[in-house]
Amino acid sequence: MTDAQPSAGPSRLSRRSLLFGGVAAGAGAAVALAADRTGVLPASRQAELDAAGLNGSRTVPFHGVHQAGIDTPIAAQASFVALDLLPDTRADALGRMMRLLSDDAARLSAGEGALADTEPELAAVPAALTVTFGFGPELVRRAGGASAVPSWLAPLPPFSIDALEDQWSGGDLLLVVSSDDAVTVAHAVRMLLKDSRAFATVRWRQDGFRRAYGSEVSGTTMRNLFGQVDGTTNPEPGTAAFDRAVWSADRWLTGGTSLVLRRTRLDLDVWDEVDPVARGFAVGRRFHDGAPLTGSREADEPDFEAVNAAGLSVISPVSHIARARPVEDHEVIFRRSYNYDLAPTGDSVSESGLIFTSYQADVARQFEPIQSRLAEADLLNTWTTPIGSAVFAIPPGCEPGGFIGDTLLA
Repeated sequence: MTDAQPSAGPSRLSRRSLLFGGVAAGAGAAVALAADRTGVLPASRQAELDAAGLNGSRTVPFHGVHQAGIDTPIAAQASFVALDLLPDTRADALGRMMRLLSDDAARLSAGEGALADTEPELAAVPAALTVTFGFGPELVRRAGGASAVPSWLAPLPPFSIDALEDQWSGGDLLLVVSSDDAVTVAHAVRMLLKDSRAFATVRWRQDGFRRAYGSEVSGTTMRNLFGQVDGTTNPEPGTAAFDRAVWSADRWLTGGTSLVLRRTRLDLDVWDEVDPVARGFAVGRRFHDGAPLTGSREADEPDFEAVNAAGLSVISPVSHIARARPVEDHEVIFRRSYNYDLAPTGDSVSESGLIFTSYQADVARQFEPIQSRLAEADLLNTWTTPIGSAVFAIPPGCEPGGFIGDTLLA
């Protein structure tokens, strides 16, 4: 959807017109197609069966050039917690807070109880625990002044599809706690919140999940609660392309990145009415195997120029993959998303959705053009509504004896 008249936007088409294919002809001339720049899953990431046995003792190092939880293997459970700073929490207090929280995170990640941990037994099963910290614009301003705030570190511009709620948006400090064990996540979050309460209060918490560790072979693309494969064309960690897309080289943020979080409600009750062919048409991929409509495997490159016997585009120009693909080479982001599922209200069967997160060096340059195209025309907008939005700077990692944010706060 755009600021134009709603009746003209393909994203506002009725389900009936979609189910009977009426959108294909009109959509063919709606969007000019550029060369596709989607990637494929490299051989280094081909899935292999896990044979390590118990997963609970697995640890991810906290210290390093980059924060853990970004280019490390994604865990099954995650909690995203945003805090608002107390009015009297200034630069010196921010340094004390981050030193304390970094020490907590380092100990917990190693399977040890944090200082003053009253339940250290719960820390003994880290199950690949990672803790990632993000700074909102107010925290950066208090720490280093307005000049320290990157130009992109601000709320995203309004999009016509948004129905944002304060309870899921904004924040000064972000904690991303992930592990393959939900008990571990709960304990780590509690410890971090206990040690941050002298400096900040909780603004919101969003809990997400993916398939449990061991349920699928490692490297399998996540499916969201629509049943859609989600994250097929991610850049590969450890490659030059990933480094260019994700890591910043901007002053105190060098070695860090940015995080965009979008909480998106999925209208599963109405999605139930859509048949598999129409679902694939909306996304541009077959649902049973994730392959593009022009391919046979998930990793196949979509052919956006292909037409059927009637001369219509096989992959609709307003399908999700057509609108999300990069138009410029720099429009590349790295996604690490989670599902959420809450108790339904009223006559609905579900209150479910996606906690979409992406990492990129520059939000305005990389993420915003993609989101603008999706807001303008994406068939999935018929069943999706963004209800939360936040942007954070993710500082670089730290060495032992340092703390996250020391490039800004030390």
